[in-house]
Parts: sequence; C-alpha cells; structure tokens
Amino acid sequence: MRNIAIDGPAGAGKSSIAKLVAKKLGIVYVDTGAMYRTMALACLKSDVDILNEDLVSAKISGVDIRIDYQDGTQHIYLGNQDVSTDIRQEEVGKAASSIARYADVRAKLVALQQKLACTQDVIMDGRDIGTVVLPDAYLKVFLTASSRVRAERRYKELIEKGESCDIDEIEKDIIARDEQDMNREVSPLKQADDAVLVDTSDLTIDQVVERIMELYDAD
Repeated sequence: MRNIAIDGPAGAGKSSIAKLVAKKLGIVYVDTGAMYRTMALACLKSDVDILNEDLVSAKISGVDIRIDYQDGTQHIYLGNQDVSTDIRQEEVGKAASSIARYADVRAKLVALQQKLACTQDVIMDGRDIGTVVLPDAYLKVFLTASSRVRAERRYKELIEKGESCDIDEIEKDIIARDEQDMNREVSPLKQADDAVLVDTSDLTIDQVVERIMELYDAD
C-alpha cells in the first residue's frame, strides 16, 4: 500500500493539507483527530469525567464509531448520529486531547485506523501516525509551525464563524496542548525518524501540498 502518514501539533494545517493531497492523488483521507473527538463527545454527552481514565475506558468500550464517505467527504458517526459538525467545538477538542492519553482509547482507535489502511491507499493525519499507526507508511511527513502562527490560523477560523475569542488565550491553549501531547505516556507526539520535516509557518497551503506531492513522487 502507498499510504501517507502526516503528523504534527495542533494547528499545523495537517487536516487541510491532507484533504487536498488526498484529492490530488485520488486516495482516501482519514481524519484520525475526528475519531478522538467523537470519543470525547461521547464522554461529554454522558457527563463522564474525562480526567478519570477508568470511567472513560468504561464508556468508550461500548461506543460505536463509524466512518462513511459521501462525495469524497468524510462523515463520522456516533452510533447512528452524524456528529461531523458537533465534534468541531472547542470544548470537544480540548477533551479529545485529554482522553487521547489513555491506552484503551488509543488501542480501540488505532485498530480501526490500521484496518482502514489495510484495505486501500489512505492519507492519515494525527499525532502518532508515522510512529505507531502506520510505521511502514510509504511516505511520512511531520508538519509544524510556530505557536503564534497556529494561533493566528485558529483565531481567523473562529472569527469567520462569528465566535468571539482572544488570540493570546488561543496561543496559550495551543502551547498547553503541545506540552500535553508531547509528554503523554502512551504514543506521545514526536517526529518519526524517517519522516520529512516541513515547517508551514511561512508557506501557503498550495506550497505545502506541492512539497508533499514532490516527496510522494520522488519515492
């Protein structure tokens, strides 16, 4: 399989880039972050304390997550409910980062992600795709950007949605999330030894896509 693994911190542009590359290559994009967000949403809906690993593990054991593709767009379901929009709330994103530390959560989702990658060429983005989920990926890329640039991107995104926010607070949250992701015991965020580092701070989306396409064609 010619799978692509894209890793990097929050706000580095992984999802946007991966979707465009998938479209150009005609392969399936798998948003692994959406899976963790869906698990987090399930916990929040049931008022489960996300800081209690035992309670979270008990809850997710019975959670049914399904991914479907409609006109090339990924839709994710919690049971029979399409939660593709609900999982994009800030509260859900923060909760997802917390529960992603738990072994049971990761084990369940990694198994699903690997199953998808065994049946078709895919491009996946996340925190541990190249190191854990797809260690034998055809191409591995580690996307990054400065915390300020990532905060500016998120700020613009929220403002366009009509939400009020503070860019300094957003940057603080991003830095805190980086710290949590890089120092968790299970599958911490890190660059795979054979991954190509691409700093997106001063690059346009098109330039990053072009760079990844070059790397893919060069292999």
